[in-house]
Amino acid sequence: MPLVGSKVLPFKAQAYQNGKFLEVTDADFQGKWSVVCFYPADFTFVCPTELEDLQNHYAELKKLGVEVYSVSTDTHYVHKAWHDTSPAIGKVEYIMIGDPSHEISRNFQVLDETTGLAQRATFIIDPDGVIQAVEINADGIGRDASTLIRKIKAAQYVRNHPGEVCPAKWEEGADTLKPSLDLVGKI
Repeated sequence: MPLVGSKVLPFKAQAYQNGKFLEVTDADFQGKWSVVCFYPADFTFVCPTELEDLQNHYAELKKLGVEVYSVSTDTHYVHKAWHDTSPAIGKVEYIMIGDPSHEISRNFQVLDETTGLAQRATFIIDPDGVIQAVEINADGIGRDASTLIRKIKAAQYVRNHPGEVCPAKWEEGADTLKPSLDLVGKI
């Protein structure tokens, strides 16, 4: 089933954030923009560089009205231990969800059933809980939060400006397109 355009499926999970354990559900994605960043495992190599990069852009994401959730198939206890021992992960302020049951990874169709690990995937979810963008990378290819921010700004623009679309490499403030018969074959 294609995920873009579909609503996030129900789930309930334990998470770690800023020295506390908390419960997170699909309802937490309602009413705000959300980024869900799946990664294979705690205490690995590419993953901490990505999560640290997200943290380095977290203030900008918050200004855009976005909450960030990282997810791996580790438990929330492992997230805490990683947070307490890794210099990169120790900076993380956003919510780190544990998915040892694999429910969330299966709901988002990113579980590698052979390894039991989540794929390296990013989802942009709108305030209605609808998935607007998906990116999945091979395990050895890290993501860039600045590219993610550009995509979020485009998704927000399109939501707030019905009838307009953002072309390739669109940056905030740049021209958009208004699809019409007059544009067919002229781009």
